[in-house]
Amino acid sequence: MFEELSERFDAIFKKLRGRGKLTEDNISEAVRDVKRALLEADVNYKVVKRFAATVQEKALGAVVLDSISPGQQFVKVVHDELASVLGGSARQIKFHTNRVNVILLAGLQGSGKTTACAKLALYFRKQGHKPIMAACDTFRAAAIDQLETLGKALSVPVYSDRAAKPAEIAKAALAVAKREGNSLLIVDTAGRKHIDEEKMAELKEVAAAVSPDEIFFVADAMTGQDAVNVAEKFHEEVGFTGAILTKMDGDARGGAALSILDVTGVAVQFMGVGEKPDGLELFHPERMASRILGMGDIVTLVERAQETVDLEKSQKLEKKFRRNQFTLQDFLDQMRQIKKMGSLGELLAMIPGLGSQLKDTDIDSGMMGKIEAIICSMTVKEREKPVIIDGSRKKRIASGSGTTVQDVNKLLKQFDNMKVMMKKMTKIAGKRGANVAMRNMSPF
Repeated sequence: MFEELSERFDAIFKKLRGRGKLTEDNISEAVRDVKRALLEADVNYKVVKRFAATVQEKALGAVVLDSISPGQQFVKVVHDELASVLGGSARQIKFHTNRVNVILLAGLQGSGKTTACAKLALYFRKQGHKPIMAACDTFRAAAIDQLETLGKALSVPVYSDRAAKPAEIAKAALAVAKREGNSLLIVDTAGRKHIDEEKMAELKEVAAAVSPDEIFFVADAMTGQDAVNVAEKFHEEVGFTGAILTKMDGDARGGAALSILDVTGVAVQFMGVGEKPDGLELFHPERMASRILGMGDIVTLVERAQETVDLEKSQKLEKKFRRNQFTLQDFLDQMRQIKKMGSLGELLAMIPGLGSQLKDTDIDSGMMGKIEAIICSMTVKEREKPVIIDGSRKKRIASGSGTTVQDVNKLLKQFDNMKVMMKKMTKIAGKRGANVAMRNMSPF
C-alpha cells in the first residue's frame, strides 16, 4: 500500500537526517522533493501546492529541540499534515435506534460497489446491526445475481425485483426492512463508465425514494486522480457523506486517498483491502499517515489480531509450549490464524521500524502456502511425532505437496529450532516469560 510514495519519502528523510540542523535552505529543498513525490503519486496539484506551503511554514516555525534530529522534526511536520489532508481522524457513523438506517452506494461501473455493499453488510453485522441489501443495479448484466450470491454466502438477505425500476426496488426494500426488523438497509445502485445524465437522474430518484442517512461514493483507489475528478462530479450532482476506496492494497501511489477530501470536502470513510468479504476497514487518517511514512501501524495490527486470534486456542497452545508438546498440527493452526490477518509482507510493514527496511527484502508470498501444503501432506501421526519422518516419508510428503525433499527438511529443521528456542525461553524466564514469548511469537 503506497509503496512508491513511501520509498520517496524515506529517501527525502534520509537526506535530511544527514544535515546538522534545519535551515531555510534545506527545508526548501526537502519541500521541493516532497512536492515532486506527491505529484508523481498522482495527487491533485492544488492539494500538493497547499500541502507544501503548509509544511514549509510549520517546519520553519518549529521549535528546535536538541534531543530531536532535523530529520525527525521534519517527519513530524509532514506526518501531522498528511493526517490532516487525509481527514484528521476516523469518523464513526452514528446510527438511529428507532428506525431503519439507510446507506446508498454510488460510483462508476467497475469501481467495486456491489462487493463493497456486501462488505459493509458484514462489517456492520459484526457491530450488532441487522442488515438487508437492495439490488438496485438493473443496468449491469448479472449485478443482481452477484449481490444475491454474496448475500447467500454471508447469510444477509437481499431484496430484488428484476421487473421493477431502481427507485421502486429501493422503496420496496425499505418497506421490507421495516417489516422484518432490519436496522440497516444498504442500497447498491447502477454504475456507469462515465458521467451519464440519465443514470445520474436515476440515482437521484433512488436517493429520493429512501432518504439515505449516508451516501458513499465508491472508487477504485488505483485510478488515482481520475477517481477524484469523478468524485467531484458526483458530489456536485448528488452529494455524498463519505468515500470508500477499493483495492487500496494494490495502490502503490496514493493519489486518490490524498486528494479526495481537499477536492470534495468529504473524507474517505472506508477502504477495501482484498477481495474477501471481511476485507473492509474503517479509514484512520493518522494511521495511514504513519504507514505512508514507514512508521508502521501497530494499532491496526493489534485490532486484526484481536478479531482473528482464538483466545481459547492460544491459551491451550501456550500450555503445550510450556510442556514441550507443540506439534506440527499446532504450527499449522497458528499459521492459519496469521494468514487470516493479511499477507505476511503487509503485517510486517505494520510493525514500526520495519516498513523501510523491508522494501529491498524479498518476502516469499507463497511461503505460507508451501508450508501448509507440506504439513497437510503428512499423516496425523507424522504431524504429532515428526521424529518418525524418515527418508521415504519425506519423498512421499514432497510428492504430495508439490515441493522437494529439501523443502520438507527445511521445514522440519525450522520446527525443531523453534521448539528448542521455546524450551530454553521457558526454562530461563519461567511461566511469565513463556506467556510473553507466546504472545509475541510468529511461526516464521
